[in-house]
Amino acid sequence: MLQAWGQGENAALDRLLPLVYAELRRLAGRHMHRERPVHTLQASALVNEAYLRLIEVKQVQWQNRAHFFAMASRLMRRILVDAARAKAYQKRNAGAPVMSIDDAGAVAATPSPDYVALDDALNALAAVDPRKCQVVEMRFFGGMSVEETAAALHLSVGTIKQDWRLAKAWLARELDGSQGHDA
Repeated sequence: MLQAWGQGENAALDRLLPLVYAELRRLAGRHMHRERPVHTLQASALVNEAYLRLIEVKQVQWQNRAHFFAMASRLMRRILVDAARAKAYQKRNAGAPVMSIDDAGAVAATPSPDYVALDDALNALAAVDPRKCQVVEMRFFGGMSVEETAAALHLSVGTIKQDWRLAKAWLARELDGSQGHDA
């Protein structure tokens, strides 16, 4: 069905969606679990928005199921980053109060990741090592196992484990550094 859809058969997508909806919902739930409880976007809305963006994708040569979910996860990342940027823009234009250093420390201690900072760090990683960025997208955003990631990227499990470990360390350093520049 993925291949038929990738070749332009729109009916294949209609048959595919019921089969993958539960997994898309699980991916969205993982993304939303990382968000603050007051986040206005719900998992169902995230799935629906990702679906709308997926149907706009034309002529993709889908390799396999893992490739599809990696793309869906990447789209969910984009949606969350766009929502975070829009929210930050609204706050700036609404005359939001300036945050003190003490307040910034409290915000940084919350378990929800800052998708804008993470997106910036991932873009920087992609410029240095695109494959490691793909590994992060598939593992962190896509919830894919090491084995699924290895299959999707046609690499060994050992290579994925090493890329994952190095990418996490690189991102941690990058994110810690970006927080230090704001202080």
